[in-house]
Amino acid sequence: MATETPTAALKIPWWVRGDTNAFFGFGVNVLVNVLTLTSLCLFVVKLSERDVFHAILPALGIALVVGNVYYTFLARRLARREQRTDVTALPYGPSVPHMFIVIFVIMLPVYLRTQDATKAWKAGLAWAFIIGVIVLIGAFVGPFIRRYAPRAALLGTLAGISITFIAMLPAARMWSLAWVALPVFALLLIGLLTDTRLPGNFPIGLAALLVGTAVGWIGGAMHGNAVSAAAHEIGFALPGLHLDLLFSGLSDVAPLLATAIPLGVYNFTEGMSNVESAAAAGDNYNLRSVLLADGAGAIVGAALGSPFPPAVYVGHPGWKKAGGRNGYSMATGIVIALLCFLSMFGLLGAVFPMPAIVPILLYIGLLIGAQAFQFTPKAHAAAVIAALVPNIAQWATSQIDNSLAAAGTTAAKVGADALEGNGVIYGGLLTLGQGAILAGLVLGSIVAFIIDKRFVHAGIFALAGAVLSFVGLIHAEKVGWNADGPVALGYLFIAVVCGLFALSRPAPREQDPDEAELDRLHDGGEPAPAAAAAAEPAPAAAAEPASAAAAEAAPAV
Repeated sequence: MATETPTAALKIPWWVRGDTNAFFGFGVNVLVNVLTLTSLCLFVVKLSERDVFHAILPALGIALVVGNVYYTFLARRLARREQRTDVTALPYGPSVPHMFIVIFVIMLPVYLRTQDATKAWKAGLAWAFIIGVIVLIGAFVGPFIRRYAPRAALLGTLAGISITFIAMLPAARMWSLAWVALPVFALLLIGLLTDTRLPGNFPIGLAALLVGTAVGWIGGAMHGNAVSAAAHEIGFALPGLHLDLLFSGLSDVAPLLATAIPLGVYNFTEGMSNVESAAAAGDNYNLRSVLLADGAGAIVGAALGSPFPPAVYVGHPGWKKAGGRNGYSMATGIVIALLCFLSMFGLLGAVFPMPAIVPILLYIGLLIGAQAFQFTPKAHAAAVIAALVPNIAQWATSQIDNSLAAAGTTAAKVGADALEGNGVIYGGLLTLGQGAILAGLVLGSIVAFIIDKRFVHAGIFALAGAVLSFVGLIHAEKVGWNADGPVALGYLFIAVVCGLFALSRPAPREQDPDEAELDRLHDGGEPAPAAAAAAEPAPAAAAEPASAAAAEAAPAV
């Protein structure tokens, strides 16, 4: 009797040419963020260079290398399960919104009140620890939310974060030295959005950084004295446990809960949206595995001394488009960790002009914003915008607050009437933007379900909005009972209106032909039988060269 020849195991390369592309892009992305948080620690909270370079950054380095290695493992496991070599690892690094929140909302007030940077650091560690615990809880809640929330709401909230907190600040920095930044931006767009290559397939991302740096130095934007001073900071430090600081911070945990609870919910909701974004790009990861890793990363980082919770980044589709597979993530984690251990970030900040390295963040903002419309039903475009709005409001209020603080005052001192008299509806923006990502998820879901004439579902999300507003997780400055009753009542009225329309039992909106595949990806399911038969993969041994060749052919950036 003839025996069946076993299928050869799929060979998944550790590195392809596209990983070089993605490594330079993602590595610069994380580099910018670590440079930023280093400056915030040194110049805002006034932590000592020893605390920053010998404790916080090494702790962050450990979290980054472990996290990115883990996500490389997840990518390879997904590739083996689905028998394909084009799976892209999820990017992982310090959470950008939380980076500013922990400094300005948690640590800076403590420092200003006590003039003690160490006490501020303790509060930051305790806050990061609580965030990690909430994200771990979210690992068991998030999959259910993802299953029932419309894709327009998930990707719309992510686009809101990307456009405001990821893209706007880099864009402002770029136009402050446009003659340095815009040539870099043009090179990145050419390399990442077209199939154009440089001679010898030289990575355009590296070329862009070198060109921007050269222009900045030649044009006088940089100074050699800063490089000399930063070179003296270079040393070697490994992290150690800082449980004494963590437990000391946790001893006064009550004031931290008001921000940690909603922001922990924010964190796992953002992670959920990022997993949805990766699924839209073709890589359907297990949400629980992702959130468990993010939560554990925040807890371990806090124990080692880092108040900056790491998380899955916005931008997976960008690195996939750049040709990244599984090697770029691990390489980024290792390289950034080594730079943290060697205290190199002061020197890097003195060598590379900031306008030459931030254009990559604007690119990510463009791509994620576009994805929210490209991978949702056309009929749900209004729902995407609705999910964007709370994030825009949150960004706007942060700009108003920072401007008033620079003038030595606050919105409360200026007064709502004076602000409104000058066209600034501060109170409404503040209420709309509180708990922005969760508020965007609720609002976007309501709009999407109303468009589909699924009024019962819309009413359920409106009731959720009422409950979340009442306890202060959205649209309120702090968690508490009856935190914002009027907003809760408004959502309750939406539920009543939707319930009345549901009584007429309207027929749901008819789907466009291309929406079935979007729904399949959103639900995390397998291809429909007809689609699966049409797309039956060739045996691994035969299919692998074609997939690998496609990865190798990705344009160098």
